[in-house]
Amino acid sequence: MTNTTANTTEDSPPLDDPTIYRQMVGSLMYLLMTRPDLSFAVNRLCQFMHSPTQDHWAALKRVMRYVNGTLQLGLRLTISSSPVVHAFSDSDWAGCSLDRKSTAGYAVFLGPNLVSWTSRKQRTVARSSTEAEYKALADVAAEVVWVQSLLLDLGLHCATTPVLWCDNLGATYLCSNPVFHARTKHVEVDYHFVRDKVSTGALKVNFVSTHDQLADIFTKSLATARFDALRFKLGVVPCPPSA
Repeated sequence: MTNTTANTTEDSPPLDDPTIYRQMVGSLMYLLMTRPDLSFAVNRLCQFMHSPTQDHWAALKRVMRYVNGTLQLGLRLTISSSPVVHAFSDSDWAGCSLDRKSTAGYAVFLGPNLVSWTSRKQRTVARSSTEAEYKALADVAAEVVWVQSLLLDLGLHCATTPVLWCDNLGATYLCSNPVFHARTKHVEVDYHFVRDKVSTGALKVNFVSTHDQLADIFTKSLATARFDALRFKLGVVPCPPSA
């Protein structure tokens, strides 16, 4: 799954009939319900649905070969004694060479189980890696708040404050230090609600090293060893044979 997708090139001819490309990518979107390891690749492929080229078709076939070789994998869910929520967020700053927008991703865990994840290109161009990471934190903060409200509706109360793990120190400090505000006036106002959640004690934002950043798999192409390690940590493992 390394380098599964490539940016379009000027010398890559368009597909004569993009229908089958769109159908296959649409099918992969359903598979994401149990295969979070496909999120980044499918996100990239979906960005070219309107006019796919031969390069995109080749990338799609590579993803399909990966799926065919890992049919035994699935998302593992185990019994958890307490509803502890924690999440990882990451961003690949200016990772797209076409428009220099960043790709953000997050993984939300309930106990040891991965319950929500995404890989998504950000709507605006970030002027710094801190801004891109801060926007990613805002997205995962909104998701964690929603998960908390869902748990409350189910009669489950989180005894501990949810922790958001981020591998960018600037974004981590920005959540609680208003001194940084002068450097971030261009950041959209709706992203600053994460700082409000931190100041009221509803959320905690902690630093995690890039090596331990599980959301890295949702933001960029990775080397095989790194990809396999993160896939396992997310809980995508071989399923036991059915009886």
